[in-house]
Amino acid sequence: MKRIGILTGGGDCPGLNAVIRGVVKGAVIQRGWEVIGIEDGFDGLLDRGKCRLLTLDDVRGILPRGGTILGSTNRGNPFSFPIEKDGKTVFIDISDQVVGTLKELGVEALVVVGGDGSLKIAQELIRKGVPIVAVPKTIDNDLMETDVTFGYNTALETATDALDKLHSTAESHHRVMILEVMGRYAGWIALESGIAGGADVILIPEIPFEIKRICRAVDDRRRRGRRFSIIVAAEGAFPRGGERVVRKKAEAAHQIERLGGIGEYVAREIGTCLDMDTRVTVLGHLQRGGSPTTFDRCLGSRFGIKALELIEKGAFGQMVCLKGRDIRSAPIEKAVRKLKLVNPGGDMVRAAEELGIMLGR
Repeated sequence: MKRIGILTGGGDCPGLNAVIRGVVKGAVIQRGWEVIGIEDGFDGLLDRGKCRLLTLDDVRGILPRGGTILGSTNRGNPFSFPIEKDGKTVFIDISDQVVGTLKELGVEALVVVGGDGSLKIAQELIRKGVPIVAVPKTIDNDLMETDVTFGYNTALETATDALDKLHSTAESHHRVMILEVMGRYAGWIALESGIAGGADVILIPEIPFEIKRICRAVDDRRRRGRRFSIIVAAEGAFPRGGERVVRKKAEAAHQIERLGGIGEYVAREIGTCLDMDTRVTVLGHLQRGGSPTTFDRCLGSRFGIKALELIEKGAFGQMVCLKGRDIRSAPIEKAVRKLKLVNPGGDMVRAAEELGIMLGR
């Protein structure tokens, strides 16, 4: 092995640079390999100008930085690439061009760092003969086969810190404060930050909520002299019998709808049934940014080194993962077969309810 490639696909998150640094340092110092950095995810393989040699100087000082020095995109898919034809946008398969670019670059193995969408693309490229190992990345923590993904811990800290700050202003003004966090289908961020941040109500996609029960819980607190309430809502939460709140619909089959607005929906409904001042804070991309926590820096670094070990063994088609405290691997195919969701009857949900937190049911 002489030359490998690395790309970061999908949404950015804290800890990506730790993975890149781990791969480059482990490859160059310990193995004498070259590492080609591919910019902007799979889109970088459509333009040779976006593929560059990564040296030790390139990764110096990047460990505490959020984001990714290689750039990323959650829209690049070589199997469904948008082009203009007869005034309309059509989607074509240009994956052969991607495979050809890797061969021209002399890349003998590719490290794909990404979430569910990026790893599904990686799985398709593996079927076309590309030797790939994967590193799981998502702040939603919804990938199977790994206990935790890097970036999740930092996102939790951001959400919990926001809840700590909302408590003081909510109590001062006797308001209902709603914090909308990320979590399209999985409510891990909302659930864990809500428990850690002392929320009174937590709404997650896995448990459709009943607005009357939420209003009753808020009103009960007020009757007990607690004149404020804190609600954490995952963006994918939805009322029983209703649908998710969508800001922008998907334009093509491979795209996903853009969620957002559940906080405002809940605020309006509470305002209808209770005479209480209600405010909404949407964390949005603040959860993706910032310096990674110690945990995410260490996990990202360990994931990067494990990816190199898999390449050495020729264990392509594998994804590095965390099991307990050990770094192991699992087939990419198993990791993307379904999402890892919160168990509505699991111990974390039970713990929240034992603490008196209302989950909308």
